[in-house]
Amino acid sequence: MENETTAICRQCGLKHGVRLYERINVREAPELKSEVLDGRLFVWECPQCGTLNLLRYKTLYHDPDARLMVWLTLGDEALEAQIQAGSAHLEDLDGYTLRLVRESGDLIEKVKIFEAGLDDIAIEMCKYVTAREMGLGEVSMKFLKIDGADSEITLSYPSNGQMQMVEIGFNTYEDCCGILLRNPSIKEKATGFVRVDSQWLSAFLA
Repeated sequence: MENETTAICRQCGLKHGVRLYERINVREAPELKSEVLDGRLFVWECPQCGTLNLLRYKTLYHDPDARLMVWLTLGDEALEAQIQAGSAHLEDLDGYTLRLVRESGDLIEKVKIFEAGLDDIAIEMCKYVTAREMGLGEVSMKFLKIDGADSEITLSYPSNGQMQMVEIGFNTYEDCCGILLRNPSIKEKATGFVRVDSQWLSAFLA
């Protein structure tokens, strides 16, 4: 489901019509998956000055084949409460992974993680361990890529105004998966629409 709205270029002030997607079903429109993954769905280029402008809007990403739903809510707590209440009564969501995210970058990361066949909770653990081993404190790390099965995982993080990258061995991911197997209560808390991020994870690692 899509609609048109008017956006204003942050550089030159030009008003321009842009397309927003209230629902993204990648079975019905497979081309939208790549546009999510590379971020094109959340930017528009000003035809007058060429500036790339960020589009911030709420949307539901739905991949029926992967049984994945991710709601981009922009931090709207009322909407999140409504989503959680409504999904609790929908039996056809059994077997789905359901997530809430606040920003388009978080949605892109989630889709990348599940497209790679990885567990997002284990990835959050990997980021937690890596940040502390590197002495980075509360830095915001993102999953960037994995080059094939059992390969190194690349994470990115901001430092001094630039994005830095760090590679971790797949064994770190496997260790985190082992922790989850030994502590099933963690995954049980990820039932329904949940925002799985560093803040969520910290409740189990304090």
